[in-house]
Amino acid sequence: MKIKPANRTDSVQEYYFSTKLAEIATMNQQGLNVINLGIGSPDLSPSQNTIEKLIESAGNPKNHGYQSYKGIPELRNAFSAWYKKYFNVTLNPSNEILPLLGSKEGIMHISLAFVNEGDEVLIPNPGYPTYQSVSKLVGAVIRPYPLDKRTHWMPDLVALEKENLENVKLMWVNYPNMPTGARATRELFQNLVDFGLRNNILICNDNPYSFILNDRQLSILETEGARETALELNSLSKSQHMAGWRIGMVAGDAALIDAILKVKSNMDSGMFLPLQLAAVESLGNPPQWYTEINLTYAHRREMVYEILDILDCEYEPDQTGMFVWARVPGRFGNGMELSDLVLKDARVFLTPGFIFGTQGDGYIRISLCANESLLLEAKQRILLISR
Repeated sequence: MKIKPANRTDSVQEYYFSTKLAEIATMNQQGLNVINLGIGSPDLSPSQNTIEKLIESAGNPKNHGYQSYKGIPELRNAFSAWYKKYFNVTLNPSNEILPLLGSKEGIMHISLAFVNEGDEVLIPNPGYPTYQSVSKLVGAVIRPYPLDKRTHWMPDLVALEKENLENVKLMWVNYPNMPTGARATRELFQNLVDFGLRNNILICNDNPYSFILNDRQLSILETEGARETALELNSLSKSQHMAGWRIGMVAGDAALIDAILKVKSNMDSGMFLPLQLAAVESLGNPPQWYTEINLTYAHRREMVYEILDILDCEYEPDQTGMFVWARVPGRFGNGMELSDLVLKDARVFLTPGFIFGTQGDGYIRISLCANESLLLEAKQRILLISR
């Protein structure tokens, strides 16, 4: 073709799960009936009152127009109350909270707002692949920093500070951590904030897993000094089972939020009003909502542990979030080898850890977003190939 894509498209590839889902779809068309334990898309529904609010508000003909780029006041107020209740963080809903069309989009907004071409960005390894791909798209220089079991999957800030950080503009962190399930601590957040202040680096904590199998919600914004150097992303995708609704938020100092709004207002036209009103309803769910969904996830996690035991994988027994991270046994060269074997012979897909970075090469990740009958069937299939 004579029409050539922009050079920036050469810096990224199609998202791994996009291509893998296409492969699995082909296998299913051939009648192979693959069980997908790789994707973190919640299979449970939002609360009934949330769904009813969406239906009710969508029936109002006045609710279908363009909306404010900042979101309706009711939604910002609801996010503010949510953060105060569960994270003990006080946020001014008028200028310290910005609703987003999903926190993944927020990663792009933040990168465009603060990262110039050639700036360096610290990316966790292993970590969410979008941090790296978005950084490449905006022309940043990637600086991976390793996470490993030795440091409880937390960054070694002392080692990092021995390096030249002069050109580093942004550091992505993600706690509770995906893919490893590691929990945040107040000490970690204080160390990160101090690190950001000393080195003039914006620290952004991506925090969508804070309610899943986690009984202690922590926010980096609770930390002393955080307003000067930190932002936090959050989302209703996991905590409220609203992944396809695309509702997230970013919170932080008003000046930082204003910079993000400049980008966002040139990229979208605001969120559908009935979605915002339903989100307000969901944010008011009682604590019992989280207790009940976590009972389900805890039972599923035990079933995943049984699968991992069959595969002789090693794992930490108290992981948070909706995945289980496990090291593959030494007889396999890496997680990809085990994943391919299980997909081919048992028709069960497990995510290979390499997609999260080189530090994940010897690991696999299993999603808890599958019901008990699917997990039992997956276990039985894997048992058959393990004999």
